[in-house]
Amino acid sequence: MHADLIIVGAGMVGSTLALALQESGLRVLLLDGASLEPGPALAADAAFEPRVSALSVASQRILERLAVWPGIIARRATAYDAMCVWDGSGTGQIDFHAASVHAEHLGHIVENRVVQEALLERLRAAPIERLGEARLEQLRRSAGGWLLTLADGRQLRTPLLVAADGARSRVRQLAGCATREWDYLHHAIVTSVRCSQPHQATAWQRFTDSGPLAFLPLTRAGDAHWCSIVWSCPPAEAEALMALEDTDFAAALERAFEARLGRVLQVDPRHCVPLRQCHARRYVEPGLVLIGDAAHSIHPLAGQGVNLGLLDAAVLAEVLQQAEARGETLASTRVLGRYERRRMPHNLAMMAAMEGFERLFQSNDLRLRWLRNAGLRLVDRHYLAKGLFARQALGLGGDLPALARALPA
Repeated sequence: MHADLIIVGAGMVGSTLALALQESGLRVLLLDGASLEPGPALAADAAFEPRVSALSVASQRILERLAVWPGIIARRATAYDAMCVWDGSGTGQIDFHAASVHAEHLGHIVENRVVQEALLERLRAAPIERLGEARLEQLRRSAGGWLLTLADGRQLRTPLLVAADGARSRVRQLAGCATREWDYLHHAIVTSVRCSQPHQATAWQRFTDSGPLAFLPLTRAGDAHWCSIVWSCPPAEAEALMALEDTDFAAALERAFEARLGRVLQVDPRHCVPLRQCHARRYVEPGLVLIGDAAHSIHPLAGQGVNLGLLDAAVLAEVLQQAEARGETLASTRVLGRYERRRMPHNLAMMAAMEGFERLFQSNDLRLRWLRNAGLRLVDRHYLAKGLFARQALGLGGDLPALARALPA
């Protein structure tokens, strides 16, 4: 089987790229080891999935243009219009509000499963070839590009291969792409909790001595007392917290969060995830492109991972369609390098910022503690600086692709 472009990985980023290329005239094949059929309908009162994303306004625009957003809203999403960030070891605090930048919302907290289901639903109606339950076994270069061999022996050929298969990318591994990786020496505990006070459509984040703790707003069947939590802490502490009974874990969580939303009344099943950062030294080679977590995985400090990936997909689709219109060879590094030049600086800047925040707020140096608290108080009083931070939360900074720009009034 031959395709002009094969996307390996039909997660949120790979599926978005496929939809963004549906009118390109290219024969696109979307490949994944899992089924590409939507699962059972999500009941309004169903338990929350543990993995959520904080979709920015830029991501919302991309998904709106691709007719995916209505499917997300029809399932379940929680808008937030404020953020509150504070230092648990001091008095520094900063609050952002969407109104300060004349926006309706700062973003939406959405379960990854909801985004995925809405994407799969849209893919069923799009002129895109899909091949599910197809695991990549071997990969080698051939005269015309790439030869892919699947676990069942089937072979696929393409001049242009896109790796969208996540942080442990099989394509990246088989292609021998070099990466820079390091361990944060932290684990993230994720779950959903119900509090005695409503979340106030606010994303809350406290920097504790052992790591950041986020409470992200969720709403289920009209109940606004739920939050998704991401609690980053050293492995030994994470192990101890995971071993606690639910009532004891709730009490520990309540203390760590300074009971900002009252008592923690209910805790869903907990999951613990080791945190690592990985960045590919190059996003492109002749006939090969890395996007999303296959190219860069970052600390979940601000929930920016999926937003960076969706921007990758939108920029790559734009670059390829412009090159196709000019009759250029899409698999050439001349063409693919345009995508890398637009996305790598932005991704590296975000990764550096998250790394800097994580290190700054874990430092026990009294001078740094004073500096970070003074900085938070200063920024909180400066509306221009707060506006800049708010725009970053909206995802509206940098070189935006057309799919992420506002429609003309």
